[in-house]
Amino acid sequence: MRFQIYRTSELNMIEGCKKGDRSAQKLLYDRFSGKMFALCCRYVKDKMEAEDVLVTAFTKILERIHQYKGDGSFEGWIRRVMVNESLSYLRKNKSMYLETDIEAADQEPNYDRLENQLEAQDLLKLISELPSGYRIVFNLYAIDGYSHKEIGEQLGINENTSKSQLSRARSLLQKRLLVLDETGTKEFKENDI
Repeated sequence: MRFQIYRTSELNMIEGCKKGDRSAQKLLYDRFSGKMFALCCRYVKDKMEAEDVLVTAFTKILERIHQYKGDGSFEGWIRRVMVNESLSYLRKNKSMYLETDIEAADQEPNYDRLENQLEAQDLLKLISELPSGYRIVFNLYAIDGYSHKEIGEQLGINENTSKSQLSRARSLLQKRLLVLDETGTKEFKENDI
């Protein structure tokens, strides 16, 4: 029953936005801006730039809301627009490049010990510290659920390059987790990696 009320409310909001109703547009922004800002920040490190991406994406959502046909999750549709806008921003500002050299992690962290001290926010911080190309591929694959084929299409790279970037991101995260395991601290210095 609660889901049905939420879904009806969501459909009313969408219809209101399609008609240009300002209160429906504000409701849409209020309902999704927090989650979507966090998503934008995973791709665009600078918070002010991420906010610009967020606003631009919401503008596109409102301009193109008639394209949402009700198939699948509305939030999922919004997420796709946000990811696409974040990637577009990175391409335009040439702050996205794919790294090619990193040696393989030679030790595995003690995940059991880390499990007790590592929180989701700490992990997101570690991910945000990855080099740009690694971070983008890791976010697209591990967090946002894109396939390597979709990532390749989005970024204009080969599917194998996406797989390689993901592998290197994981390797670098493992190294950082190992440092965390050894030092017991959540702060990293440049020479720790």
